Amino acid sequence: MSTFFTIALALALPADSSEGNWPAFRGGAAAGVAEDKRLPDTWTTSKNVAWQCDIPGRGWSSPIVWGDKVFLTTVTGAGQGGAPKKGLYFGGNQSAPPKDEHQWRVYCLDLQTGKTVWERVVHKGVPLTPLHIKNSYASETPVTDGERVYAYFGNVGLFCLDMNGTEVWHKRWDVYPTAWGWGTAASPVLHKERIYILNDNEKHSFLSALDKKTGKEVWSVDRDEKSNWATPFIWENDQRTEIVTCGAKKVRSYDLDGKLLWELGGMSSIVIPTPLSRHGLLYVSSGYVMAKQQPIFAVKPGAEGDITLKEGETSNRAIAWSVAKAGPYNPSPIIYGDYLYVLYDMGMLSCYDARAGKEIYKRQRLGGNAFTSSPWAYNGKIFCLSEDGDTFVVQAGPKFAVLGKNSLEEMCMATPAIAQGSLLVRTLSKMYRIEGKAATSSR
Repeated sequence: MSTFFTIALALALPADSSEGNWPAFRGGAAAGVAEDKRLPDTWTTSKNVAWQCDIPGRGWSSPIVWGDKVFLTTVTGAGQGGAPKKGLYFGGNQSAPPKDEHQWRVYCLDLQTGKTVWERVVHKGVPLTPLHIKNSYASETPVTDGERVYAYFGNVGLFCLDMNGTEVWHKRWDVYPTAWGWGTAASPVLHKERIYILNDNEKHSFLSALDKKTGKEVWSVDRDEKSNWATPFIWENDQRTEIVTCGAKKVRSYDLDGKLLWELGGMSSIVIPTPLSRHGLLYVSSGYVMAKQQPIFAVKPGAEGDITLKEGETSNRAIAWSVAKAGPYNPSPIIYGDYLYVLYDMGMLSCYDARAGKEIYKRQRLGGNAFTSSPWAYNGKIFCLSEDGDTFVVQAGPKFAVLGKNSLEEMCMATPAIAQGSLLVRTLSKMYRIEGKAATSSR
């Protein structure tokens, strides 16, 4: 990559974190992008590892960071399905929940040392719903505003803790079944004084807004949807602020009072990727591997009503561009500079012009056979973490090139966090803080 391209790219990118914090899934802007020359390009289980620590139980939530604290969730207890298999396959459904008591936990780690600052058990009990063997009872990423931490466990509740781990309030909902007993995954989102919970299930789907200080429900709207696993997105554009929710029937956008602004049909039958925004556009996608529809849509600000494309259309008054067969299944796309990158579960990467939708390069083979974590980017590179624990480092820009591979030698499905010159990667049993210079493990 040319020095000119790297410098130009860095200048064109906004910071995705506030003062080195990483407060939510994929960072403060839900984009997975940061810029810091200290960030690492290479690592192993020992090289460039500042610390690593064991995390009990199971959880595929991402870590989040505020100041000198790292927060994450996990659930301990036997009977969570045994060791999950890697890759896409049928037969991971489980007909009944485990019968023993589990504990739903929130952890706070010291960012500098990896030592546990505090841990809190927010709920104890026997799980009331089954789980896909690859899912966990702690797959929703918590969120923080630097004053409180909000940890949501689907079908258990939302728990608000202060920064010292003391519970401030909690909110519980009824228990609802998910399709095929797969379990839940959509993370909470925080905007100003409210926290938003999306729960699409087989019985009663809804979007709720809660007062973040008290947990009191401000409003809730029912949704004509069945099970989905996509985290909602707060879209702050030059016309208004919207809450964008993806669903198999429709993508729907609401205003901050819960009023429906617009809706868009044409998604896959299973929806997982989180929306994102860049270049004045909103990008939504879905790509279940068995579905006929695997779209990416780029939506303009100010849309109203039903903006679904008619047959044969790729754009309209509200949609800048679309590609019918380009959406990912599990990983969320990433936009870095002028390009949108799509990572596919089977280990392929494609690239599009983010403004116009033009294909820059077709699906290129990374290596590895299974990817669930969403890609991230910094310093002119795209990083793609496989379920094998291998991170493939890809040159950013219009030319595809794999620059290297970094291995942690254990299954990974959580998307890493980026904060204060380091990368925080969660594996099946551990948490790593990786820095851009050699470090000695302190744990």
